[in-house]
Parts: sequence; C-alpha cells; structure tokens
Amino acid sequence: MPRGPRLDAPGTLHHVMVRGIEKRNIVKSDIDREDFVNRLGSIAQKTETKIFAWALMPNHAHLLLHSGMAGLATYMRRFLTGYAVSYNLRHKRHGHLFQNRYKSIICEEDAYFKELVRYIHLNPLRGGLVKSIAELDRYPWCGHSVLMNRYNYEWQDRNYVLKWFGNKEKVAQSAYGTFVKKGIAQGKKSELTGGGLIRSMGGWSVVKAMRKEGLQEESDARILGSGEFVSHVIEQTEKKIRFQLPAIELKGTVKHVVESHCREAHVPISLLQSGSRRAPLPKLRKKIALQLIGEYGLSLAETARQIGISTSGVAQILNRSKID
Repeated sequence: MPRGPRLDAPGTLHHVMVRGIEKRNIVKSDIDREDFVNRLGSIAQKTETKIFAWALMPNHAHLLLHSGMAGLATYMRRFLTGYAVSYNLRHKRHGHLFQNRYKSIICEEDAYFKELVRYIHLNPLRGGLVKSIAELDRYPWCGHSVLMNRYNYEWQDRNYVLKWFGNKEKVAQSAYGTFVKKGIAQGKKSELTGGGLIRSMGGWSVVKAMRKEGLQEESDARILGSGEFVSHVIEQTEKKIRFQLPAIELKGTVKHVVESHCREAHVPISLLQSGSRRAPLPKLRKKIALQLIGEYGLSLAETARQIGISTSGVAQILNRSKID
C-alpha cells in the first residue's frame, strides 16, 4: 500500500522517529553524539522548530517537536543530510546512513503531549543505556537531563514542557520527575509510536466495542488523536494543498536560482553542468549548492544534477562549508 504524503503545518506537534539503514548504528562515539545533538539544535533554531523531547539511541532517535515556518520536511532534510555527510567523512564510509523515509506522526497535543515526553525520555532507561532514573537524570544524550536542569541546551524548549506540570519551576520539575518515574512500570507503550484507529482509541478491544454499538470514528495512520482532531488535520491539509506551490513550481524555482547565479557570473548553464573545474565554476557551484540545499532543502543527488558534479562532490562542498 503506498504511503500517504506527509501532513504538516507550522506549529504542528510531531513525534519523529529516525532509524539507521538496516538497523545499523547512527552514532559510534561521543564525537558522533555531540555532532548529532549540535545539528539537531542549530537547525531547529534556524528554522524556528521547537524541540520539546528527544532521545538519541545507538541506531535510532526520537524527537517531539513543533514544526516551524520552513516545515518539518525542510528541517529534517537539513538536519539529517548535514549529519550524514559529516558522519560518512568522519568514518570514511559511503552510502545512506538513515532509512530513506523517517517516520513522523502528528499528535493531538492535549491528549498525548505529556505521555509522549515521558515515553521518549524513558528510551535510554528501557534500552539499557542507563541503569536507573538517577543516571537518566544526568544522561547527556536525552532531553530528560535538560528538564531536570543537569544540562542546558538553549534550543530545547524546557519552559514549555514544564508548564504542563506546574507554574513554578521547582514544583513543575518535581512533578515532571515523579510523572516519569511512574512511567517506568508501564513498560513500552507501542501506541505512542504510530497513528491509526486502534492506537488512537487505546486498543483493539475498544474498537471492537465501538463497532458493536455501530459507532464510527475518523482515523488516519499518520495521526494519533481523536476523530475530531483527525478530521481537522485532514481539512487543514487539504486547504494547504489547494494553495501551496506544486512540485513543478519548485522545479521552476530551482531553475530560476541556477539561471540567476549563472547570469550574474557570466557563465552558460551548459558550462556549469559540463563537469569542468576551471574558474570560476567551483565557487559558482558552491554558492548554488548552499542555496539549493540550505534554503530549499534540495537533495544532494538533485543538487548534483543541477550543477554538474557528483553527489560526493556536493557532500564535500557541504563539509568544507560546515553547513549544518
């Protein structure tokens, strides 16, 4: 069954799951972890993405966020592309690092926000990376330690999360800590990792009871929430699709960027795309690549096609420019 398009709008709450390709590790050392976390935060600030909860595991990561004006897709593309390029160069490897399509679930905030924060932040404990809640409190690769005031990342919206637990910081922090501890005994809650009717309604038994009574509820595999919430998200998405630029216009925008840079540099597009390395082509390619990837989130492969070099060549441009 084909996967539906991603649903998004600025301010939408997403539970995002990123996994290594073929379940391979996405971090091997603290250098990798620092790079991952720094990019996670710096791109969030640049795209006005609000990060509430996160946990970095050896072969996957969880994020809870509000998408910014640039949209979730742009944020994730810039973040994951920059990290993958850096990781591959650091470990002298080639090829994809992440599964091609990260998983994102739109979540009904009032019903699921606190549960999702707790679920995500308990991942290191459930995964055996720490042995106790005390260790989790000071574990640097998870947003829980920020909420417990052991680490400070300016890009993590600590205040927004704690407001769910109280109006005064000390009281809220204590209530949050107690809430997380109570979740340990509940085990892994798989309903928080996806959408659809069964997860949204709290299990198959509830769905069967509804069907016996002849009740129906709107559902969507991309959304975790009530039928009313699902209907609202779908309606807003349909409105957005009616007025947003279609893919063919994005293609036109990319073409315009390339033409403008070439015209300014007095270089024919055919020469840019010929593979020649003579001046001023390297500098011109760098300017175009950084704009296409940084502003429009174009893939490395498509950027390479536009400027006439290999995908690895584009990756080298990004690394030398320290794009994040």
